[in-house]
Amino acid sequence: MAAAPITARVEHVGSLLRPMALRKERERLLGVHDANQNLGAHDNGELRNIEDGYIKQVVKLQEDAGVKVVTDGEFRRRSWWSDFYLSLKGTKVTYNGKMPITFVNAAGEKRPAPGMTINGKVSWRGSVNVDAFRYLKSVTKVSPKVSLPAPPMLHFMRDEIDQKTYPDRDKLFADIVAAYQAEVAALAGAGCRYIQLDECMIPFLCDPRHRELSKQRGEDPDMLIGEYAKTINDAMAKRPSDMTFAVHMCRGNLNAFWGAEGGYDPVAEATFGKIDADRYLLEYDTARAGDFKPLAKVPKGKHVLLGLVSTKDPKLESADGLKRRIDEAAKSIPLDQLGICPQCGFSTNMFGTSFTEDDEKRKLELLVKVANDVWGTA
Repeated sequence: MAAAPITARVEHVGSLLRPMALRKERERLLGVHDANQNLGAHDNGELRNIEDGYIKQVVKLQEDAGVKVVTDGEFRRRSWWSDFYLSLKGTKVTYNGKMPITFVNAAGEKRPAPGMTINGKVSWRGSVNVDAFRYLKSVTKVSPKVSLPAPPMLHFMRDEIDQKTYPDRDKLFADIVAAYQAEVAALAGAGCRYIQLDECMIPFLCDPRHRELSKQRGEDPDMLIGEYAKTINDAMAKRPSDMTFAVHMCRGNLNAFWGAEGGYDPVAEATFGKIDADRYLLEYDTARAGDFKPLAKVPKGKHVLLGLVSTKDPKLESADGLKRRIDEAAKSIPLDQLGICPQCGFSTNMFGTSFTEDDEKRKLELLVKVANDVWGTA
């Protein structure tokens, strides 16, 4: 029997806060205490068993809050992106401070972004997500979702690309797509019917600073947006017909730091008109994401979850304030095509944020309450 398409009005993006006890166990077993250590997926059996118990708890937290699409909180990952990217052959992460992209927070503090080095042919070496998905599926009563970092970051956040292997980006994109198709096939074979790609680079190209960086690299940012949209489509092109495909769009969320600003206007046509996604989870918690007018370009039949609840600020939003913003969005897109979500994950990496688990739970419960009030269901 084919899986029913996901129609939930509420989702969270993917990551959830790792309990301090789990963080300490990971550090005890892997020695993780700075940004340069253990970036990839681990194979420690003792830690996997410990993670199992905490994942059961965080699945229950989601289900108790009324969320109908759950993740494992990304509890097995070092960060939302590093485990999968480093599972591919030909990739390396660099923290050398040379990346011409910085993240900033509300206080104006800056942090350098990590970079990706492509030092050989990119290829798939086996899934780091299948076993994690199988366990998640075994402990939930609702729909399990797997989030993956989207393909464009491997290109845009580059420190270096081996020119002998990849004299042009078409060949690089083709190999990246093949690796993603293999990962999607492995997940589909394990029974996964919902994959979300977390995409930052198209939203980054809403920002004049990053558009200028693209030009300095000899690229046309508008052409690059189209190429990124095609690469995302190609990565998911061979998914089963009954698999829901979502794209989360984010301007960066590194422990309350962000990497870009600017509304969706420059990317709306490519994002909503060309990416063959069923659902979009869109950052909309601050003015950095612009207004809702670009949502008029979302085709009928596709759903948009408005990321109105911040995972950067622990302060709980008001239900009435969220409803007003939903009403505002419904001026550009039919209400029946909308839902709500946090603007990003609650814990970009294993180190967490200033949030507490209670903050997280109250925000999830608020999303469910508002959805029930607006649509009669979450």
